[in-house]
Amino acid sequence: MSGAALPLAREIAAHVLTRVERDGAFASRALDAEIQRWPQLDTRDVGLATELVYGVLRTRAWLEERLAELATKGAITLTGEARAHLLIGAYAIAFLERVPAFASVNEAVAGITRHVGPRPAGFANALLRGLAKKVTERGRPSLESAVVDGAPGWLRGALRRSLGRAGANGFLAAGTTPPPQGLALREGEDRDAWIERLRAEAPAGASIEPGRVSSRAILLRGAGDARRLPGCEEAWIAQEEGAQALALLVGAEPGERVLDACAGRGNKAWILAGEVGPSGAVIAADLHAAKLEALVAGPLGARVKETHAVDWTLGSGEVGGGFDRVLVDAPCSGIGTLRRRPEIAWSRTAEDVGRLADLQTAIARRAATRLRPGGHLTFAVCSVLADECEAVADRLAELGDADGRTLTPSPLPPASAALGLAPDATRGRLLPDVHGTDGYFVASFVVGPRLDAGGTEG
Repeated sequence: MSGAALPLAREIAAHVLTRVERDGAFASRALDAEIQRWPQLDTRDVGLATELVYGVLRTRAWLEERLAELATKGAITLTGEARAHLLIGAYAIAFLERVPAFASVNEAVAGITRHVGPRPAGFANALLRGLAKKVTERGRPSLESAVVDGAPGWLRGALRRSLGRAGANGFLAAGTTPPPQGLALREGEDRDAWIERLRAEAPAGASIEPGRVSSRAILLRGAGDARRLPGCEEAWIAQEEGAQALALLVGAEPGERVLDACAGRGNKAWILAGEVGPSGAVIAADLHAAKLEALVAGPLGARVKETHAVDWTLGSGEVGGGFDRVLVDAPCSGIGTLRRRPEIAWSRTAEDVGRLADLQTAIARRAATRLRPGGHLTFAVCSVLADECEAVADRLAELGDADGRTLTPSPLPPASAALGLAPDATRGRLLPDVHGTDGYFVASFVVGPRLDAGGTEG
């Protein structure tokens, strides 16, 4: 990497980290926007900026604790991009063996000087040199341990209650490996043939492999912008493998009417439309009308029969009834996407999880009223926390839908075999350290008769 490019990669990373901290920006979107601003960056520079952003976000608490130990007063007073440069330097010293420590110190000090002047930069210089000395004397720390120990306390506790100590550590440690980019093939496409074609078209060194839990998934690493590859939004769409699996776990069959109650921009609706075929219909609903407008205007819109903007906590809007299946991929904490969006750990609280669990229950109960008798509800969240997963599923089974009909746990469809679940399982999890996907929970229910006030069938 050229000497001139290295500071630019670090400056980009510092700017992105500042936007995440100050503005609550999504790291992936902020990073993509910055990279687009600098077309002269080569793939190595992009790779360094990306690693610095996500590495600092995953280990921030650990880095701040190590630096505070070296500060005379035990406090780091730098803010904004100066603080970001300090953390970037500390991360590189601790975990980037390929970058000499002196270079990491010098670049961090130069960045801090540009933003706040030489005196604070001198303070940072002393901290980083102290950290470099410790690393030299004691050896490089474990990145996995830093990620696990650096997670917020409330999150570590919630994960251990949900997954057990070993499961929680495995979930958090999975964040040290960058996730692949997922492609979801249109129904009927030959996956093996597409893998060979994409391998021929992708940059040298790219990894292109079949997915493990979705029969439609192709996983890309090091392939650059997938939108430049053949077949985009014709034979396939970009979609994370676990999200594909959720759509397939709805169990939609040809000719059925299916409601995607929280459709967003419609990626799961796209898969569902392929499952029901031309004799069936997929209706997409969402709280946010702008997302539905983008869905209709985009390449996925042709596969959706109707769209409805609806707040399920208030009612059903203009969404009709009689559906065979309803998917509620409910708003949640997003903790399951932590390896892809590490900033979530610092933007969520235990109180958020409880509030969201109440919201999920309300949405699922109301959306279930759109099912015909005997229809199937699939409840899903991109979380692995028990309060948003098993606890909500238990409440749905206890309360029934908003019209007073029973919601009885029902076996997941055959696609669940790829998750390693028992054939009669009614719920399950996807985990990054087990399945290679983001973290999800899914539960299946069948709608039964209405209950009267005394709890007997009406």
